[in-house]
Amino acid sequence: MNRVVITGMGIVSPLGNNADEMRESLAKGASGIGPIQSVPHDGLLIKIGAEVKNYDPAAHFTDKQLGLMDRCAQLAVLASRQAVAQSGLAFRDGLGVKTATIIGAGVGGMQTLDESFHRIYAEGARRAHPLTVPKLMISAAMSHITMEHGITGPSFTVASACASSNHAIGLAYQMVRSGMVEAAVTGGTEAIFCYGSFKAWEALRVMAPDTCRPFSKGRAGMVLAEGAGIFVLETLERAQARGAEILGEIIGFGMSSDAADIVLPSVSGAGAAIQACLDDAGLNPGDVDYINAHGTGTYANDATETKAIHAVFGEAAKKIPVSSTKSMHGHALGGAGALELAATLVAMQGGFIPPTANYQEPDPACDLDYVPNTARDAKVKVAISNSFAFGGHNAVLAIKR
Repeated sequence: MNRVVITGMGIVSPLGNNADEMRESLAKGASGIGPIQSVPHDGLLIKIGAEVKNYDPAAHFTDKQLGLMDRCAQLAVLASRQAVAQSGLAFRDGLGVKTATIIGAGVGGMQTLDESFHRIYAEGARRAHPLTVPKLMISAAMSHITMEHGITGPSFTVASACASSNHAIGLAYQMVRSGMVEAAVTGGTEAIFCYGSFKAWEALRVMAPDTCRPFSKGRAGMVLAEGAGIFVLETLERAQARGAEILGEIIGFGMSSDAADIVLPSVSGAGAAIQACLDDAGLNPGDVDYINAHGTGTYANDATETKAIHAVFGEAAKKIPVSSTKSMHGHALGGAGALELAATLVAMQGGFIPPTANYQEPDPACDLDYVPNTARDAKVKVAISNSFAFGGHNAVLAIKR
């Protein structure tokens, strides 16, 4: 089995549009959550979200490209450019066919779908735009990344709701580790800021009206976000041979299914994925220095995740710092795990643990060390990142500095 390292990382997020900007925001405990700018507020009950800032599509893509790309794909391609450039890899001389492209997304081109429905139902159009299907398909971001970089190896999209990114990254890790491919471009993306999406999420009654307060007493729910995180994975041997900068090493991956409820989280399901990840990485509970929690800010998730951490880590649980970076960058659904892996990596490199922002007071059901409100200086050698999704899909990654 090969050791698998990360040699490239690209970030487009509410906390910044590259690694340095995200690191600075996390260290300050800054929030990317605010009043929605891209969706008219009329008719909305929830008027906040975590949007990507300072992004002009025309500065990065031609008119022809934009005619074929929903915002979901745009963010992913932009992040992939950063990741591939940092890695220094060129997918020629046979490497392209030996590289996998695996991208997670929860819903795909939602803005394109919303615009198409509005055109037909509200405006009375007789037909949709001819490029509607290639723009909205959930695999579009992955396809555009392969075309952008000339990658001709295995390529597919993973859709497992909020666990999509972790599943995609974990599968890419397994493929490189096994020798099936020599490298992978992987991660996740989501861009759902449109009127129809917000009305659908409002109906679930899981969204906070003001901000996201994971693990805090009085928390009122999640905050929707958009963004993309893309990574280049390769074998340690290849990276060392070409003198590449190594950002981190993926050392374990665990998965499970609750098989219980379409929306309610499960202690046993979440715990099984965490334990599978530790087993895959050969880690004991005391070896983990930090947990980047799924931490959505909903009452059910945060209490369930806390119980799952207790169940797996036992006495070590209260000694391990746990934080939810969703408190700052929001919940990017299928792209969430990718943003959280990026947040974990940049914090490890910066020598700190990111805080759980907006924390007000302890909840008896959430009794771990959540690093409230202020980043904490720390040398983190090993971290895990949790993703637990609607449908009972659970995926956990272990990362080593």
